[in-house]
Amino acid sequence: MAKEFFHIAMYPWLALGHITPFVHMANKLAERGHRVSFFLPAGTLSKVEPFNLHPDLIAFVPVIIPHVQGLPLGAETTNDVPFPLHPLLITAMDLTEPDIEASLRDLKPHFVFFDFACWLPALTRRLGIKSLVYCIISSATIGYLLTPARKIVERGLTGSDLLEPPEGFPPSRIKLYAHEARALAVVTTMAYGSGFTFVGRQQRSLSECDVLGFKTCKEIEGPYCEYLGNQFGKHVLYAGPVVPEPPKMALEERWEMLLNKFEAKTVIFCAFGSECVLKMDQFQELVLGLELSGLPFLVALKPPMGAETIESALPEGFKERVKGRGFVHGGWVPQQLILNHPSVGCFVTHCGSGSLAEAMVKDCQLVLLPHVGDQIINARLMAGDLRIGVEVEKGEEDGLFTKDSVCKAVKAVMDNESELAKETRANHAKWKEFLLAPGLERSYMNDFVMQLHTLV
Repeated sequence: MAKEFFHIAMYPWLALGHITPFVHMANKLAERGHRVSFFLPAGTLSKVEPFNLHPDLIAFVPVIIPHVQGLPLGAETTNDVPFPLHPLLITAMDLTEPDIEASLRDLKPHFVFFDFACWLPALTRRLGIKSLVYCIISSATIGYLLTPARKIVERGLTGSDLLEPPEGFPPSRIKLYAHEARALAVVTTMAYGSGFTFVGRQQRSLSECDVLGFKTCKEIEGPYCEYLGNQFGKHVLYAGPVVPEPPKMALEERWEMLLNKFEAKTVIFCAFGSECVLKMDQFQELVLGLELSGLPFLVALKPPMGAETIESALPEGFKERVKGRGFVHGGWVPQQLILNHPSVGCFVTHCGSGSLAEAMVKDCQLVLLPHVGDQIINARLMAGDLRIGVEVEKGEEDGLFTKDSVCKAVKAVMDNESELAKETRANHAKWKEFLLAPGLERSYMNDFVMQLHTLV
């Protein structure tokens, strides 16, 4: 191309768990002088603007998300609606196509990076713009669930189908339980906006885009990425780990004072992202399991279903029993900063891709407690393929965990003398060193950009 720098537009799925890693990617590109126009729900702008490290090169373009009957007024992201309403949010996103087209005609970018807006490749092709599916969901998840080898579009999908990997899937330790396979089959074949199923939308995106980009390293997910490239006949680009910049702010005094009370590597920190809402019985089993561990803990979760506040959901007598060592908070906490604190020795996580990316470059042990979708396969990758965490055992048919299974997983990684704890700690240290190696991310991003140059 004639110009040294690109102009890239981005339109991620309307979820903060997708928007945030797209912003991290925008920062890495702007760092190299490339310009980014970032389509974003208008009301979400204030939440995301602080993460824009290059406001001279990254411009947020507010998008009005149309109201769809059945959605709460003003709903813009998955944070505003429960999971069963996500299909309506996808419908709302589909209705933004005319506005996006008008903006793209005006902006004339070289590329559009997207994930869920399956209509974008056809639109960008008409406008002479290249489209790149930027996958922030693990390639193992997409490969296991959504590849053409499953033949879902032709013959549908049942839970029993998902108990085995698709034909040609790379050798791995990924294994689904019956309850997980049933739930994923339902979600995968559910109608999502404009009559498409979720798998239909994703296969359309992956089939019609110009190139596939993955937020990962070849060393970690290479076989899964190459499998997808072969399945869809697409060139594959690796963006590398895209580790977010450390927050500039200091940890708030109340959290600093609380964590400073405890010895190094003794506190269990438990957080499940901005959207997870547990059922009441599972919430109580979780906190009782942490109590049983005998270790200090800090829990940051939304109030469970049926509870107005986190306080009202706590088991009877719990607060008195854990006074001084157990703290349950119902609001947002600065996760990265807390994970950085020297007293935190264990992170109980829902296995969202963003949380795992943050955790892999920290020192704490990992307890894996996935709930939905890609979190399940992320957990199997971490505990199985990479051996850097221990997953909480659940009932194979009902998918429920108990206080004893929570306690067992925590103790397994926090017992410094156990072989399992030694193995996970050594593997975690190895991958942390790899991910933070000087020049690794720079090398991946430079190669990513160089590959883009060959496409325009």
